[in-house]
Amino acid sequence: MLEIKNLHASINGKEILKGVDLTIRDGEIHALMGTNGAGKSTLSNVIVGHPAYEVTEGSITFNGQNLLEMKPEERAHAGIFLSFQHPVEIPGVSMVNFMRAAVNARQKAKDEEPIKSTDFLKQMREKRKLVEIDNKLVNRSVNEGFSGGEKKRNEIFQMAMLEPKFCILDETDSGLDVDALRIVAEGFNKLRSAETSAMVITHYQRLLDYIRPDVVHVLIDGRIVKTGGPELAIEIENKGFDWIKNSI
Repeated sequence: MLEIKNLHASINGKEILKGVDLTIRDGEIHALMGTNGAGKSTLSNVIVGHPAYEVTEGSITFNGQNLLEMKPEERAHAGIFLSFQHPVEIPGVSMVNFMRAAVNARQKAKDEEPIKSTDFLKQMREKRKLVEIDNKLVNRSVNEGFSGGEKKRNEIFQMAMLEPKFCILDETDSGLDVDALRIVAEGFNKLRSAETSAMVITHYQRLLDYIRPDVVHVLIDGRIVKTGGPELAIEIENKGFDWIKNSI
């Protein structure tokens, strides 16, 4: 699915990623944990092709394709999805029109016909029920006036509509209470399959109570310095990151 080798990346001349190696196979969920400034969000931005970041060394391969040679929209069409830490509001653009444009862009990339309006609305109803998002929200402008929980739930709804192969959840738990976190996580879990994979970025173990990872990585100072199973996240919750820093 995704293979990263010796990845170095910088922004505004400052190196953030300093040799990341990571392999995520079909059907796997990997959690990426670390302190602020460790490079977690930088890694996600580099994967999706954010133009502010410069890759200076290394490679990223996604299903046999050289990801670094692909434009951001080509990466999205190939099946990569990023759920934002802070989803932005888009006043004046309805969720219906936004999602129809996104779905039809995917159809065009596959050389397929645009989705019929009746089929699209049926799909929206099915996915809306799947992730438990209120009909009132999908009839409003994108994220406008949404609470933090509603914005995150909307991200999962978009993921359900686009059916990506690889999802990145960038601190999806930030700003969520326990009930909102549970609903968002349950929506994500309903979308899991043997053909899809995910990278879950978080500071805290509580999200991983709901989205169970196969592998947990610790990123410190631009490098993955420790890898383990779900129990590693529990150990970090109890002991923090200092014990890992001191062992490097």
